[in-house]
Amino acid sequence: MTPEKRERILDYALPWGLIVAILLVWQLADAVFKIPVFVLPSPVEIIQSFWKWRVPIVDNASHTLFATALGFSIAIVVGLLMGIVIGSSRLVYRAVYPVLIAFNSIPKIVVAPILIIWFGIGLVPAVITAFLISFFPIVVNVAAGIATVEPELTDVMRALGAKKRDIVLNVGLPRSMPYFFASLKVGITTAFVGTIVAEFVGSNKGIGHLMTVAASRFDTPLVFAGAISTAIMGVAMYTIAASIEKRTTGWATRGQSAASQTV
Repeated sequence: MTPEKRERILDYALPWGLIVAILLVWQLADAVFKIPVFVLPSPVEIIQSFWKWRVPIVDNASHTLFATALGFSIAIVVGLLMGIVIGSSRLVYRAVYPVLIAFNSIPKIVVAPILIIWFGIGLVPAVITAFLISFFPIVVNVAAGIATVEPELTDVMRALGAKKRDIVLNVGLPRSMPYFFASLKVGITTAFVGTIVAEFVGSNKGIGHLMTVAASRFDTPLVFAGAISTAIMGVAMYTIAASIEKRTTGWATRGQSAASQTV
């Protein structure tokens, strides 16, 4: 077996091995200390609840996934465009960036009730909350990638007759792609947080609503099952983003990979 293949197998096996170890310790601790189900259910009890309520879990999870994906897609488009505009102009950067910082400092759990007052209970507040909580890292990373293009490279492009727009599109934007995909992997997890928060505050469907109803009945295994289903969706979307990143920005890490193999 080649070292590369062995390393690839370890990359896949280690996370699963850690998950299995945590579940075994959890199950053993529950059996030894006899923890009440309503305080901390065992993994077996959570799996049983997952199977028992599989239909409503899938139904509500699909609603949460759709709201998150829609809000996150809007965040990608808006964040990418805003990042290009902010990173391309030092004046715009200085004017807009503090406003973005101030807006992002507002807890989104405060914004969610306002959105429900404006748009009512349903899909729209969840989509907007997912958008609001995930677009900030995209804007910041894209703007930083464009704004920090090396002055020497900019001077060379200008000497070759390139305009500012050409420099941004042909140099700044490709240079910001690793930052962009890094922000996507961060933003997708926070997008689920935004959706769940909106569903907690006021919704008639979604994993957040399901967990609220389960908590009101002290059905702790169902609460954990809802949380785990959200984690599964988050990992799936993170994996998709990471796969796209590997295919489109492999050039950014190729040199690091070659260097690590020579060490």
